[in-house]
Amino acid sequence: MCGIGGILRTDGEPIPEEWLDAIDARIAYRGPDGQGRFRDRVEIDTPDGKRIVEIAFVHRRLSIIDHEDGGQPMVSQRGRNENEGLVAVVFNGCIYNHRELRQELEEKGHSFETDHSDTEVLIHGWREWKQKLIDHLEGMYAFAIWDREAASLYLARDWFGEKPLYLAESPDWSAPPVVGFASEPRAFLGCETGYRSDFRRVSFCLVEEYLRSGYSDGNDDETWCVGETYPGYAFTIGARDKEHQSRPKFSAISQASDEQHIEELIETATKRRLEADVPLGCFLSGGLDSSLIAHFAMQYKPDLQTFSVRMPDQRYDESAQAETVARHLGTKHTTLEVSMNPAQDLLDLIETMGQPFGDSSILPTYWVSKAAREHVKVALSGDGGDEMFVGYDRYMAARTLARHHRWLRFLPSTPMRRSHPKSPMHKLGRLVEMAHDFPTLGITVMESVFTQRSLAQLLRLPSTSGRGAEGEGETRTGHRYKHDPHPGEGAWYSPDAYGGDALMALRMFDIDSYLPGDLLRKVDTASMACALEVRCPFLDRDLARAVLAMPIEQLIPGGKRKGLLRRIARKYLPARIVDRPKMGFAIPIGEWFRSDYGGMKALLLDHLQSTDPFGPIDLNRKAVQRFIDEHMSGKRDHSQRLFTLLTLSIWAKSL
Repeated sequence: MCGIGGILRTDGEPIPEEWLDAIDARIAYRGPDGQGRFRDRVEIDTPDGKRIVEIAFVHRRLSIIDHEDGGQPMVSQRGRNENEGLVAVVFNGCIYNHRELRQELEEKGHSFETDHSDTEVLIHGWREWKQKLIDHLEGMYAFAIWDREAASLYLARDWFGEKPLYLAESPDWSAPPVVGFASEPRAFLGCETGYRSDFRRVSFCLVEEYLRSGYSDGNDDETWCVGETYPGYAFTIGARDKEHQSRPKFSAISQASDEQHIEELIETATKRRLEADVPLGCFLSGGLDSSLIAHFAMQYKPDLQTFSVRMPDQRYDESAQAETVARHLGTKHTTLEVSMNPAQDLLDLIETMGQPFGDSSILPTYWVSKAAREHVKVALSGDGGDEMFVGYDRYMAARTLARHHRWLRFLPSTPMRRSHPKSPMHKLGRLVEMAHDFPTLGITVMESVFTQRSLAQLLRLPSTSGRGAEGEGETRTGHRYKHDPHPGEGAWYSPDAYGGDALMALRMFDIDSYLPGDLLRKVDTASMACALEVRCPFLDRDLARAVLAMPIEQLIPGGKRKGLLRRIARKYLPARIVDRPKMGFAIPIGEWFRSDYGGMKALLLDHLQSTDPFGPIDLNRKAVQRFIDEHMSGKRDHSQRLFTLLTLSIWAKSL
């Protein structure tokens, strides 16, 4: 794991060292073990005459593999012949199949200088395969490769978006291109390019997108147009040629998968992620996913360390179940007593993330990462298991909503929503609320934080009914909702695109949007803030190809969520673990807002009731106060909505 950044400039002007200092300062926390920079400047011939191209890389290293030789930026002056000139790379992540690729490349005549660095595989892989390099990689990654002979910059991000990659371009398209990339969205704020500065400009669409989902896929700061590269995308930005863009698909597999094949793939995926030159452990929540990963890890690492966290509220504490699993598996288990300072920790995390974030589980994720980091430098996680194997309750409810939303709208939701957030009655009330917006938002309404009516009130817009087709109409705020995070690439997430199956539509929306935008962003931010690398076996490329090609009913036999995975787990885990209800990694944030636990009420009110709660963002303060009043009185539970507004305020006040 590392922090990366860089600038490509083709206007002949030098890249100021101050720009690199600004990027370096922003990504420094991601790599406490080393740092480096690289510059190159070439003159090329173009149809318009000679042009100067300059590149600069910045790197911060968290050393996990090959401490001695794996420093970055890594530069190779020459390849096998005179046509293979200088190639340089900065890389964040881990290539799990790097040893196999190294052997394959050596057989093709490539000569390696490092002992076992996965970074060097990218250099020789680029020389051998060029843009098809990512087709050969199994790993989590964001990297940049500079090819001097081609005068081109190649940028790539992994399939699921485990590692962040932000791209910045000058909004003045008539000017010569200046392109930046980094692991952080705010890494470019110190890069004064001479274009008009408008730091406090915030895109309305970005705010609307964030309030609807609790996350967004981009930023809009200062003189740069900044956005996060979509998972699985790769770009070649060349001074001679137009930009080339590609996105690898989950290619079809010829072998039909069954339970045994999937089990073998999970085992292989776990084994791949055990290589490290530093202490490695496994998060163990006591749930199905992490317990199964720990079992397979034990087959290859008998001294495996596992970790769970003791939460202060028994309703959210799974440490006893984790200890049961650890005893059964025989791991070296530690129940972590976490040090929590919720208010200050949240301020620090939003500053680190550089954008608002509406998922309060970022706090316990940070606490367990911080505590585990005292014992290990790498941890395996069960993230991705719910998306791959249909583990969320909402997946099962999606079919009900799609089928019955017309009559569900006539049920009163308010009395139901007054119950505890984990109660069945509260969940039914939430389903009723979703039914009202289903004709407008389609199945993606199940991921919405605010109702369309509340959103219109917050944004001071008229609420319109909108009669578009399910999943592709105008929203009630009057703006078309971006269901598809990859515009122009396939249908929107309507059940019709998946044989009429709302479950399939919601699952694919989660994989494309919720997984990278929420879960993996949360894990990356919380873990890297502690200099901890987290690896997710369920997001293995080969496993994903097999699982995503399977009929949905094969994954949920008898209509039971995660049915196939439970069958596998029963061979190795106690029934009380396999069959226990899903708890989720959560905190009672709504109660903390009422009781001021850890200063959370004071933080909430100090921000949302201040004279300028959202800086340049114009939200209806009366609507905000209504959410506060209803929540504090117990009339409604607005836990997630208030947390979403709070982090928006924290972020906006920093602009």
